Amino acid sequence: MARERIISGESSGEVEVRQNFALRPTHFEDYIGQDSLLQKLRIAVTAARDRKEPVEHVLLHGPPGLGKTTLAHVIATEMAAQVHVVAGPALTKGADLSGILMRLGDGDVLFIDEIHRLPAVVEECLYSAMEDRKIDLTNDSGLHAQVMTIPLKPFTLIGATTRIGLLTGPMRGRFGIVEHLEFYTPESLLTILTVNAGLLKLQADKDALWELATRSRGTPRVANRLLRRVRDYAQVEANGKLTLDVTQKSLQLEGIDEKGLDEQDRAFLRVMIDTYDGGPVGVEAIAATMGEERDTLEDVIEPYLLQTKPALVMRTRQGRRASKHAYEHLGVKWHPPKELNGDEPTFFDSEK
Repeated sequence: MARERIISGESSGEVEVRQNFALRPTHFEDYIGQDSLLQKLRIAVTAARDRKEPVEHVLLHGPPGLGKTTLAHVIATEMAAQVHVVAGPALTKGADLSGILMRLGDGDVLFIDEIHRLPAVVEECLYSAMEDRKIDLTNDSGLHAQVMTIPLKPFTLIGATTRIGLLTGPMRGRFGIVEHLEFYTPESLLTILTVNAGLLKLQADKDALWELATRSRGTPRVANRLLRRVRDYAQVEANGKLTLDVTQKSLQLEGIDEKGLDEQDRAFLRVMIDTYDGGPVGVEAIAATMGEERDTLEDVIEPYLLQTKPALVMRTRQGRRASKHAYEHLGVKWHPPKELNGDEPTFFDSEK
């Protein structure tokens, strides 16, 4: 079972959802970051609004905590539509989905989080709803079964997933808009933190907020979580003001280093280096050694380690490798992979 981590992009529960809701932007003009994606969505929404029809179905994919749920609410607000939120795993049979679809009003938005976890029977029910705005219901079984076709009001489906590769081709193909959310730059996170510090009525120095921004793993949810933790630390251990010194002491207490890595990230790198000589090694072997679920490594830990600049982990055809920078970060002497001559340039050196 995965341990709760302060720097995980995953939501930690209903309390955090409510806390973040108060900080959530409601319109495109308030949304910070994801500039290219935002421009495309703004055009699609404006065009649909001018035509007085729902936006095309939207699929948003990317690591957790980047704002997929927030964007769904923004789209609904911009369309003056009601949004209905449901988690994919909660829909276990076709009847669960049918009931929701029949309650949708004209132009409503249905947001399905973790849409890759829909059972096949529920996914098939969505096909006709998305394409033909209708669903087929069976009112009996056996010889007396009758199929009734129920028309649906025009609606927009917004799906969110961290694992787009697990979606079937037919499902992906029914979305008119498919967009990937990228990790945020420290500059964008600084802007988000500055705005949210104001909303929380915090006194915060800019260099303190910059320290938070650079350790937030490119993820707004992590940035907001760290902001609240440092606020608590400042309130109890200092005078309530977020200074650079207070922020650094708070993050040190949480075990978060200058790259935004926590103990679990460092354990991942140590397993690769100490147990598997830097790789290549398969994720299943790493998961077994760490006592973690494979999904936890692939969804929560790996994405950031792969995209740090410079990258700490490399994916190759043979498996995962720890980069030279991972060795340096852990203070371990680096050596070239066994099959490579130490005098030859490698892809580890290409970032110099």
